[in-house]
Formats: sequence, structure tokens, C-alpha cells
Amino acid sequence: MFTYQKTNRYFAQIARGLEQYGAEELKEVGCSDVKPMFMGIYFNADLATLYRANYMSRLCTKILAPLLTFDCHSTKYLYKTARKIEWHHLLSPENTFAVNASVTGSKIKHSQYAALCLKDAVVDHFRDRSGVRPNIDTDTPDLWLHLRIEHNRAIISLDTSGGSLHRRGYRQISVEAPMQETVAAAIIRLSGWNGKTPLLDPMCGSGTILTEALMHCCRIPAGFLRKKFGFEMMPEYDKNLWHKIKTEENSRIQRLPKGILFGSDISSDATMAARYNCDLLPHGKGIGIRTSSYEDIPLPAKSIIITNPPYGIRLNDEENAGRLMRELGDFLRKQRQCTAAYLYLGRLELITDTGLRPVWQKKLMNGGLAGALVKFTFPRS
Repeated sequence: MFTYQKTNRYFAQIARGLEQYGAEELKEVGCSDVKPMFMGIYFNADLATLYRANYMSRLCTKILAPLLTFDCHSTKYLYKTARKIEWHHLLSPENTFAVNASVTGSKIKHSQYAALCLKDAVVDHFRDRSGVRPNIDTDTPDLWLHLRIEHNRAIISLDTSGGSLHRRGYRQISVEAPMQETVAAAIIRLSGWNGKTPLLDPMCGSGTILTEALMHCCRIPAGFLRKKFGFEMMPEYDKNLWHKIKTEENSRIQRLPKGILFGSDISSDATMAARYNCDLLPHGKGIGIRTSSYEDIPLPAKSIIITNPPYGIRLNDEENAGRLMRELGDFLRKQRQCTAAYLYLGRLELITDTGLRPVWQKKLMNGGLAGALVKFTFPRS
């Protein structure tokens, strides 16, 4: 038996800083014994809950099912041990697979070579059995394998997600330096927005914040557009159970209230991309999107702003970034309809440039870049 079959215990990868929120999310979908750690969360789940966690999680990156854990001090031993795994219970020669690997503080230093050793072990296992081997596909394999070696302890896992869960499927058209979907979902969660008050993203780019807000408000599963999941390759995969879970969650999708979600951008290319991407999701056509400078947007009463202004690497000009923050701060200070603004800033020093005093700031990683979500409030007189 594989490790996860004995324990029903899995490991969710998640971006740094989101561990506690991801743990709360996993509890909400029914996972038990949830224990967050650095950039990951351990949890217990039966098959139905595992399927639901993959389909519903907005914050987790991958959910891994451990196959084997062992002490590993050399690539030779890695290959020898991995070759004994009963890969034919997970794959057939007609399937494709791929391996990603990471190593930390171990005698094995090179993650790419470690991945190659695991790949060779899988291939040679099939050659020994039938003389026919499965092929490698690093883009869309039938099965993703994950190898983690930390302090000479190796864990080989099956990726039950089948690739990163941040790839929702709605971003068909993009613009420069888009926000990662899981980060946008975290921002919506941290803002506490519940779909009761109007939300505006005045610098919406290709619409990532808008689409995540839509999915949150309408209870659209994060994996709604996803074509397949890695758990479909597990030996105990239950197609009928998966169909039942998917049908149940889709039946909970709600309509988007009128006049509640808006976006704008000064770039017509950006708003065209946002419109196209939002329309891929249920009720996405109910999002109001216009091409306009943020200064010219009329704000509905009691609205909030959530946006990711261009900065640093996106503007490629430090002076322009500072000036934009000052102008944005002046704009927000004059508003009487806006009750709060949440800005995701790629550099903490930009907070000072706004000239506003934040209520709080929370560090969030966006594609490996350190940034922060900052909240400003504007009490109405």
C-alpha cells in the first residue's frame, strides 16, 4: 500500500503567508486534523473530501498524496528505492507522466538530477515488467509526481491536483505582469468582502481580482473550468463519487447581485481581456467593465476598492510608481462614497508614497515576489 492509503493524510502546498488562511479553508470543506506549517498544510481526508478540497480550494497550490517516505543520502539509493514502487498501480505504458523535485539541506544537491533519477526508476520499472515504457510529457501529463528531499529525507508523492491549482482556466487573455489567481483569492478573503456592498477594481488589468471576487460571491468552485485532476489517476478513483461532489458544489452557484461588481482600466487592451476572461464564468457578464482612468470612475455609495496598482517591475520606472501612488492617495482621500480601499503593493515603501495611514498591512507573495496587501479606511462624515 502507498502511504496515503494507510493514513488518509495529505499535504497541501501553499504560498508563504497564506498557511493559516489555507488551513481555515480546508476545514471549511471538511478536512480534519488540519495542521499548517511553513508553506504547507497537513490534513486528513476521505476520498470525497479530497475531491472537494481540490475542486473548491482558492488558496492552495497543490494537494499531494504521499506514496513513500524514506531516508535518502544518494541518487543511487533514490533510484534503487523508487524502482521498487509498484508504479503499475498508478500508470500504464500508454500514460504520460512528469516529475518535479526540490531538495534542501541534503547530500543530494541538484533537484533536476534527482527528478531524472526518479523518472528513470519509473521507466525502468515498466521495462522490467513488459519492455514498454510510459512517455514523458512536461506540459500536460496524465500523472504528475512530486519529489521532496529535505535533510536527507525523501518523500515521493502523487499530485492529486494534476498541476498547480492557481491555473483556474479563465485567464485566456492576459496583460503584462498579471496577479496570480491564488493571491487575488487571498486578497478577496482578507478583505472580508461578502458581496453585500459594491466592489470596484479601478486598475483591473486582465480581470484577475474581478474574476476571483465573482467566484467568491457566487460560490463558483475554483476548479469549475478545470479539465482534469490528478486524483483521477489514483487506483481508488471513484468516478461516480467525483461526479456527485462536482454536481453538489455546482448546484450551490448563486447569481451575481446587480450593480455589485465593477472594473475599469485606462488600457482598452486590458479591459478587452478582462471582459473576455470574466465572460467565461457563470454570471461573469454581470460585471460592469469600462475603459477609463480611475479618476473618472463614479463610485457607488458604501463601496470598497480592491486593486493591484502598477508598480516597480510593472511600470519599470521607480519615479512613475511613486507619482502614481501619490496621485492615487489624493484620489482616495477625496472620496465620500468609498468606505475602504485594499491595495496590493509590490514594494512596502510605496505605502508611504500614498500619504495615507493604513489600518493594517499583510505580507503576501505574488509569483515569488514579496508584496503586501494594505487596508485604508475612509469614515464618512
